[in-house]
Amino acid sequence: MLSQAFLLSTGIVSLAEIGDKTQLLALLLATRFKKPVPIILGIFTATVLNHFGAAWLGQFASSYINMDVLKWLLGASFIAMALWMLIPDQLDDDTRLLDKLGVFGATCVAFFLAEMGDKTQIATVALSARYHDTVSVVLGTTLGMMVANVPAVLLGEVAARKLPTELVHRVAAGLFVVVGVLTFLA
Repeated sequence: MLSQAFLLSTGIVSLAEIGDKTQLLALLLATRFKKPVPIILGIFTATVLNHFGAAWLGQFASSYINMDVLKWLLGASFIAMALWMLIPDQLDDDTRLLDKLGVFGATCVAFFLAEMGDKTQIATVALSARYHDTVSVVLGTTLGMMVANVPAVLLGEVAARKLPTELVHRVAAGLFVVVGVLTFLA
């Protein structure tokens, strides 16, 4: 029987991920690399590792986290991500990182870092703190991420030639600024 923690984790993360920065990243990775299988496996691996750490943190430190401090740290990280999105991607000009990491490795690193401080990571911390069921929460949040991101990767392969990457980066940066400001105001 599926637990309430698993079902709620899957549902919340599936919905929270729609239009999220990591879903946009999945689309960008698909348009950049045009290799859906290693991208999907990289997203899966990064999500399991990231959400396991978040679930553990939720259980360990939930009573010690000052939510006001967390809000400001998250808001600042979204603004920093916006600025980073405006810096030209080094992988476009220099493929040494790609040569070293490959599509799977580059996806794992990029997705893991993008998920840091993300609303789905925070949701994982909160769900784990509430249910004290690391396995069910991690399985549920990971399934939720895959439900939202696999279609973005598959669509990305089809849309790779139609998306202007620079415009997508500017739109993503704008979204990060909006989310950062909203985080500060929350």
